[in-house]
Amino acid sequence: MAAQTLQQPSFLLANLKADSTTKPLLHRCQDLVKVIDDYPAKELHLIFPWLVENVFGSLDGVITGWNLRLLHSRSQDYNTVMEFLNPSGPMMKLVYKLQAEEYKYEIPVNYLPGPVKVCIQEGVPVPDCPLFQNKVQFPLAGLLNLNLALNPFEFYMFNFAHCLITPKNFPPGQHGSNTDSAYFVLVDTYLKFFLPSEGSVPPSPFSDSRGSVTAPSPRSSGVSFASYGVHSPSLLKHHIFHQPSVNADPAAQEIWRSETLLQMFVEVWLHHYSLEMYQKLQSPQVKLALLQYRLSMSSMPCQPHAPPGSGTLHTYQVLLPFHSPPPLWGLLEEPFSPTEEHVLVVRLLVKHLHAFSNSLKPEQLSSSPSAHSHTHTSPLEEFKRVVVQRFVQQKLYLFLQHCFGHWPLDASFRAVLETWLSYVQPWRYTGEKNNQPQTDQNRTVPDKWEMFVQENLLMYTKLFQVFLNRAVRTDLVNAKNALMVFRVAKVFSQPNLAEMIQKGEQLFLEPEHVLHHRQPRGYLTPSQGGSYLSSRQRVVTDMVFRVKSHVYSLEGQDCQYKQMFGTELRGTVMKLIQIIAQARQTAKRISDHSTEVTANNSFLSWFGLASPDLNNTFSGAEPEESGECLKKTHEFLERALENLCQIFKLNQGQLTQLISNLGSSQDNGNCKQLPDCIQGENGLILTDLGRMQIINGLRRFDIQYQGDPELQPIRSYENALLVRLFYRISSLVNNIFGAHMNALCSRPDFLGRLGRHYLSDPNSSTQLKQSPVTQRMLERNRLPRLSLRPLASYRTLLMLLLFYTFGALLSFGPMSSTLLILCGGFLYGLLMTLFGDKLKTH
Repeated sequence: MAAQTLQQPSFLLANLKADSTTKPLLHRCQDLVKVIDDYPAKELHLIFPWLVENVFGSLDGVITGWNLRLLHSRSQDYNTVMEFLNPSGPMMKLVYKLQAEEYKYEIPVNYLPGPVKVCIQEGVPVPDCPLFQNKVQFPLAGLLNLNLALNPFEFYMFNFAHCLITPKNFPPGQHGSNTDSAYFVLVDTYLKFFLPSEGSVPPSPFSDSRGSVTAPSPRSSGVSFASYGVHSPSLLKHHIFHQPSVNADPAAQEIWRSETLLQMFVEVWLHHYSLEMYQKLQSPQVKLALLQYRLSMSSMPCQPHAPPGSGTLHTYQVLLPFHSPPPLWGLLEEPFSPTEEHVLVVRLLVKHLHAFSNSLKPEQLSSSPSAHSHTHTSPLEEFKRVVVQRFVQQKLYLFLQHCFGHWPLDASFRAVLETWLSYVQPWRYTGEKNNQPQTDQNRTVPDKWEMFVQENLLMYTKLFQVFLNRAVRTDLVNAKNALMVFRVAKVFSQPNLAEMIQKGEQLFLEPEHVLHHRQPRGYLTPSQGGSYLSSRQRVVTDMVFRVKSHVYSLEGQDCQYKQMFGTELRGTVMKLIQIIAQARQTAKRISDHSTEVTANNSFLSWFGLASPDLNNTFSGAEPEESGECLKKTHEFLERALENLCQIFKLNQGQLTQLISNLGSSQDNGNCKQLPDCIQGENGLILTDLGRMQIINGLRRFDIQYQGDPELQPIRSYENALLVRLFYRISSLVNNIFGAHMNALCSRPDFLGRLGRHYLSDPNSSTQLKQSPVTQRMLERNRLPRLSLRPLASYRTLLMLLLFYTFGALLSFGPMSSTLLILCGGFLYGLLMTLFGDKLKTH
């Protein structure tokens, strides 16, 4: 019997592996449901790692799994997968079955985020990462083969989260950036289930003989919330990190799943930063400890009401001691390049956490910390109070800062931008319904969010400055880029927000020695003989410490803080306003030009009344430069200017004068000039000013096709068969009579001019001088040649058909009509040769 028991799991695993290559997904899921229901945890234990890998793919990306990032609602397997991986579905039931038996599963340390991986390999305490504490397994093979021992729920969530950042070889034409994929929907489902805005976390659907699923073993007191994040109260230490017994409050027992899910998402998706950033995070410890010593208080009897996520002075504690950077960092550090899909999932996480935190009950929100300790509060409510500031703020700031600095200057940056704007507007996710909705421009930010703005000051000021640096280097004539500038200006122009940011900056710039002298020797309440002034001073001191600790923890103790409303940044804003005004004028000019071109290229152009220049299709114009998009660009930039003036209290008269001076300095002749260049050895070289002029559409080169006109790509208005046929005929004629044509065009008399009209490209000499080409290309002369390609145009064919039809109506045969067409072409060439120079002069 014992031998049978040992062989059965391997036999089960072999059958499942065989079925995974032969059966369709629906039948496989049905078989797995039966296996999970019928087999005990001891036998399911061996198939669990394989099943997780089969679903989510391997950590190295070799095994793709079920391709959740490519599976959309239109797929036939979509509903099957969603039911199987549902939080109350068969897969999670398997997790709870194994969780009850306290099995452990190993994860190689090499697949952890860079900072965590190197810290563990070097034996350095992991900063702000209690999830992986005390779980390292030390094999005999060496430190480079370290593993983490995770419980089934942690193992499942790690593989699920890692699936997002694992490089995948997607089929051609497919990519995982859609928000309707199975993976994106599952993330949203898990967040709503384990971090519910209403009610509590549903209990485990599985119950064993002991009554419930056991939580992870209690962590030591040294590994508490105090080691996670900058603000380190022991608020959840009792409920979360010291788990109750099986018969205790179910809500208190099940809260560990919410915490584990959130920490796993944050660590895997956001915990990526460089050696320089690691040093910044570790450096402020000494200064924070000194600052806390100066501002220490014995009690806090008077505390203002605060929104969710805010902390108080007595909850701040000294962080980990300073550690030098691990020596292996430079060897193991890998470039981190998040995808657009990655950023969209992070935004989903941010939006849900705001809604989760804002669902905190009003009585819990308004209760003071002192009273809070004497009244019973559910662990989930306490979790809501601290979730954003303590779990997400620091790593999200580093994540966004990395994206702002490394993302390409194109429209895909919109995903990063909206993630940032979602975080800095928590009041959008309060769930409050107003019967009389206000417009975005008149929606005042409530005063209760002032503390949130102070505790996230760098999210507003530093990232705004980095965005300005991106905006001045972006082509704002593009409607998508103009929309991003408008979005940022619109958000920061909300009434009361700029004042909150300005107050936060003033608190940070408050000198520490002034605070130390301002602090009274003893804090007495009015009933003890003190005054309300002293309590107010304590509140201000607490606010100062909150802002300073936030800035020091993210930027280091030696950071050079630049004020958002300071003189230096004001100059950058004025530069951006000038660029916006220039881009707006450029958009208007291009829009007017495009309107004229559209009017000229009407139906009459089919009859030869418009220029048939093939080079017009290579003017460099993009789809975003269409008339409708340019109108949107003008509107976005106009409103962005208004919002920037409102944010920075700019004088409308000065702004009007700046724009008018800009308009008067740019006449029509200036618009047609080349960008600023210098003459180099091999041609023109762009200067920094010239690059800026091109980026913002102020000037541009007349980009035209400069290769062989006969080898240009076949246009949509040309017949491909005729283009190839006429090319072969003209090439044959040019090879045979090339010398004779060259001699004819070299003659200075009338016949030479007539030959040059028919056999030479009259624009070749002028086209090459309009672009910074090499000297050899400028000196190159094209040989005379016969070109029959215009005859392959549908317009030419239609004109010939009309001529032959008209000739047939006049009783002309095909030969007679052909002779008339040739005579007409010869007479046209003769007239252009005689009077062409005079027409060009006029």
